[in-house]
Amino acid sequence: MRRIGKLYFRYGTMGSAKTALLLTMAYNFEERGMAYICLKPVTDTRESKNVIRSRIGIERECKWIYQDTNLYELFSHMHREGGMLPEWLLVDEAQFLSSSQVDQLASIVDEYGCNVVCYGLRTDFKTHLFEGSRRLFEIADSIEEVKSTCTCGRKTTVNARIDSKGRIVTEGKQVEIGGNDKYVAVCRRCWSNRRIESLSKGSLPFESE
Repeated sequence: MRRIGKLYFRYGTMGSAKTALLLTMAYNFEERGMAYICLKPVTDTRESKNVIRSRIGIERECKWIYQDTNLYELFSHMHREGGMLPEWLLVDEAQFLSSSQVDQLASIVDEYGCNVVCYGLRTDFKTHLFEGSRRLFEIADSIEEVKSTCTCGRKTTVNARIDSKGRIVTEGKQVEIGGNDKYVAVCRRCWSNRRIESLSKGSLPFESE
């Protein structure tokens, strides 16, 4: 009987434990003897080796996804080699995928019945959709938000970029890799208030009121 897979997109702001959820899923698969592969775009350069690492310290080995990687061809090659095909593909930092690569993941789901779970950010520090995230919103079978809370108590929706002095940054290239030293997750209201202040008063420090 042919397997029926799904393409999942689970998104949230930075610090919402997306990677920890992916690694927990990988651990559960190992416990049950289920075949899976972890994947991650090489765009995220915080690691010197091919691992997915959570802020809480757990990690798993992964395969790099390069800009020119054809994920469908990669999976098809595994099929031709006659090895055990994974039942699940777990993709971290999926916002850095190209639209074509998301389409390739969808083809893997549809033609091989493999489940693909993508974890990533929805938008950049200017609240604009990433290319990979946009395509996942367009074609994913299941979309789920991984929620976290702003210091004001509202739900976080914005990955605000800050400078070395904690001041909000509103200009720059879309991709700038960093952690707590460069980003803070906030709700739209807090981001809007501080964005107005930074533009009108010369980048005031990002502080809670």
